Amino acid sequence: MTINTNTALTELEYIPYIDTNGQLPEEFQNKVGVYAIFDRDRVLQFVGYSRDVYLSLKQHLVRQPAKCYWLKIQTIDRPSRTILESIKEAWIKENGLIPPGNVAATTQWNEPIDAKLTMTAEEQTSYQASDELEQIKLLKSVARRVEATVLSNLESRGVKVPIRFNPKLKEKGILDVT
Repeated sequence: MTINTNTALTELEYIPYIDTNGQLPEEFQNKVGVYAIFDRDRVLQFVGYSRDVYLSLKQHLVRQPAKCYWLKIQTIDRPSRTILESIKEAWIKENGLIPPGNVAATTQWNEPIDAKLTMTAEEQTSYQASDELEQIKLLKSVARRVEATVLSNLESRGVKVPIRFNPKLKEKGILDVT
């Protein structure tokens, strides 16, 4: 549903992040809008906006699976950063508290997963002592390990949406949804 006025967050219905078939809400593919993400207890965790709400929701689910259970979404007809930003700010103000994903945890919500942060002491030592080719191999290996954990966590949540990470970024130890 496309709404052109700023609807209060409390007036919007909760939408399950993952439906009974393990899918994200596909009706928001290629839709411009603002979205609020809530945890299992319906506590607001993050407010964002996007030119493709579905893709952004997929990225957030991969990055923060334990905090993505409910949604409230408002779409607009045409991209307008001013309108999107004003809706986002109004929702945050209405909430009374700035959600953790919009303050302290912004990196975890908005940036690709940095698998390098999970390197063991042994891997770090090996990385430092290796040439560039060996470093790339090691980073890919670490990225694959983190990817397996992420996919396992999503599977345990019942997610059936295909998740694919950018293979070129794995060489840098980065996991980003394509």
